[in-house]
Amino acid sequence: MTTVAIAAQRRLTDLLARHSIDILRVSLGLVFLGFGALKFFPGASPAEALVARTIDALSFGLVTGTNAVLLCAVAECFIGITLITGRLLKTGLVVLAASLVGIMSPLLLFFTDLFPGTPTIEGQYVAKDIVLAAAGLVVAARALGARLVPPPTRATV
Repeated sequence: MTTVAIAAQRRLTDLLARHSIDILRVSLGLVFLGFGALKFFPGASPAEALVARTIDALSFGLVTGTNAVLLCAVAECFIGITLITGRLLKTGLVVLAASLVGIMSPLLLFFTDLFPGTPTIEGQYVAKDIVLAAAGLVVAARALGARLVPPPTRATV
């Protein structure tokens, strides 16, 4: 590798180390805000019935139907706003952690309904949430003080 290529790679690596997790945080926030906002409009979210069914099961019937969907909408919008702005981030991440229990629980509660052979659209919706959970872990690690460590330079290897 040429000296110019090595210098360019280092600059790119430094740029990614400085900004990639913030970009991930804002992107994750936009996803949560977008999907949360849809739930305020009956029939707009493809996950509406699954959300109502899941929260009904998790709350042992205490929170059902429209109230379950509105609760989810408020939580997701709050998570999205905290991720986008960076304000109240740790609080938003706690809400995200609690929400991930609900988001992932259909895999246990309704697995055969979601994956009756090939995945249903709801099954695909829940499966993609695994990536959102992983992204949330990265953002949480940064919020709690973790930092990317630049690779060692050739002289220190």
